[in-house]
Amino acid sequence: MTDASIIDTPREPISGAPKEPSVRDYVLLLKPRVMSLSIFTALVGMLCAPVWVNPVIGFAAILCIAAGAGASGALNMWWDADIDAKMRRTAGRPIPDGRMAAGEALAFGLALAVLSVMMLAVFANPLAGALLAFTIFFYVVVYSMWLKRATPQNIVIGGLAGALPPLVGWAAATGSVSVAPLLLVGLIFMWTPPHFWALALFAETDYEKADVPMLPNVAGDAETRRQILIYALLLAPVAIAPAFTVVGGPLYLATALYFNARFAAGAWRLRRRDEAQAKADRFGAEKAFFRLSLHFLFWSFAALLGEAALRAAFGDYAAAMHLF
Repeated sequence: MTDASIIDTPREPISGAPKEPSVRDYVLLLKPRVMSLSIFTALVGMLCAPVWVNPVIGFAAILCIAAGAGASGALNMWWDADIDAKMRRTAGRPIPDGRMAAGEALAFGLALAVLSVMMLAVFANPLAGALLAFTIFFYVVVYSMWLKRATPQNIVIGGLAGALPPLVGWAAATGSVSVAPLLLVGLIFMWTPPHFWALALFAETDYEKADVPMLPNVAGDAETRRQILIYALLLAPVAIAPAFTVVGGPLYLATALYFNARFAAGAWRLRRRDEAQAKADRFGAEKAFFRLSLHFLFWSFAALLGEAALRAAFGDYAAAMHLF
């Protein structure tokens, strides 16, 4: 996922001479909370695939995907160290805080990237390895090195990197690509802008200090709230569509309808707010919408996992009920 998917815990930079990095610093370099979301969506993509996956191969594949996500995080932190040093929520990361040299982070990230791609191709199949390589490349080169500093549409296009893990997981299981995992990619891709822009609204000053062209800084808060509503409405049909594929069913449909209704209603409430109202409650509604977006994605994929469990336990229950 993009690094805005989770709010980093802010703390003040440590002063003094650089120290030897600890194991914890290397773990932080991987962006473990962001990585966990990639692991979860990749696992769901793998388990929803209509094939049986050997548990050993499946575990190895998820481990490789986790390493690839961590490599993306490390390389992103290496490239963005100058930006991170200017923002309160990221100033305590290992590189800007002086606990790790940039070269160490670069070497660590590159090694993880190469090993994760090679091992996934070996343990699963070449297609899965190629998709993981593309995901890392897109996040590090296209998003971090190019789009993030060049355009306020950075998160719209760059969000593709965070959307690909379920497709990688599906490909690891099946060795192919089909409509169902592409819809899951579309779900995350359309979810990312409103999720990220809600964060950008209440972290706006951080991005201004770092000279990063996020939408609130460039187009203003009102336009950002309008765009959140537009994307929330466009997300709904994409998020509901998987219910009518091989991965979906009644459980997922009910979950999708419920959370898309809440998401659209929350976006509409944001659209009706003005800057004075937002500042009066210290962007409380924006923070609440950001938290809602996390629940939206988690429960959507949890419902898909539930559908997979029901099919494993009871067979094709949706067909038996003549619902789909």
